[in-house]
Amino acid sequence: MSAITTIVVAGSGVLGAQIAFQSAFHGKTVRVYDISDAAIDALDAKWQGLATVYARDLGATKEQTDAAIARLTGTTDLAQAAQGAQLVIEAVTEILSVKRDFFARLAEVADAGTIFATNSSTLAPSAIADATGRPDRFLALHFAYDIWLRNIGEVMGHPGTDPAVFEQVVAFARSIGLVPLILHKEQPAYIFNTLLVPWLQSALGLVANGVATFEDVDRTWMIAQQAEYGPFATLDMIGLRTPFNIVTAQAERGEPNAAAVAAWLKRDFIDQNRLGVETGHGFYHYPDPAYRDPSFLKP
Repeated sequence: MSAITTIVVAGSGVLGAQIAFQSAFHGKTVRVYDISDAAIDALDAKWQGLATVYARDLGATKEQTDAAIARLTGTTDLAQAAQGAQLVIEAVTEILSVKRDFFARLAEVADAGTIFATNSSTLAPSAIADATGRPDRFLALHFAYDIWLRNIGEVMGHPGTDPAVFEQVVAFARSIGLVPLILHKEQPAYIFNTLLVPWLQSALGLVANGVATFEDVDRTWMIAQQAEYGPFATLDMIGLRTPFNIVTAQAERGEPNAAAVAAWLKRDFIDQNRLGVETGHGFYHYPDPAYRDPSFLKP
């Protein structure tokens, strides 16, 4: 079983950039693919920002972060990105049709031996597998935000995944500093999001229904659980597009309250480009959100 050393990360959003940098920091050659020229042009600033964070949180040296940046390239050419890659990790919009279309296009240009992985937060790999053209070499590898600190890698196959491919991806996750978490059967929200999503939905419902302000919901959690931040700070870190897509899908299935929450998120956040940390404004303003101010939790 050969070690995976050359990867592609498809999608350069908050988590896609983190996956790419974490992999490069641990010695992998990484190509980042995005459909947007502007997104690719923004990568240099993202790498410098992550270098600063790794120095602060991990004590990384400039030599280490410079070496990581040297291993990173970006392109809008999917065929160019895929050439010679051993693993492609998809981190695009959390919409099933978008993911299926991406993998169908990728299958046309990737090498026959390339492993495909989805970082989908909510979709089971079996919902995508047939679109990949190589279901035996396809599975899910799911990351948490702030990957350098919350270093879990949830590995989940589908009934057609080759066990040897599964083990290769487990080894890859470990090689980039993650703790591999093995799912023995398909669970659409994995371990982490099975726990996380109901928490976030409860918080959204409290605010969308006028029960409490988002600040007081976060204060409640932070004080009572002695936590570093609450659900709305978490939503900002995730980026509000993914929660909006999840709630919209729930609304389409007729789940109670989901339509009202989706409409509120669209009107007050998505349409206003208040997408969270990535745009500098979500529920909080960045880079200095109110919940980090010592007075936020004072009587």
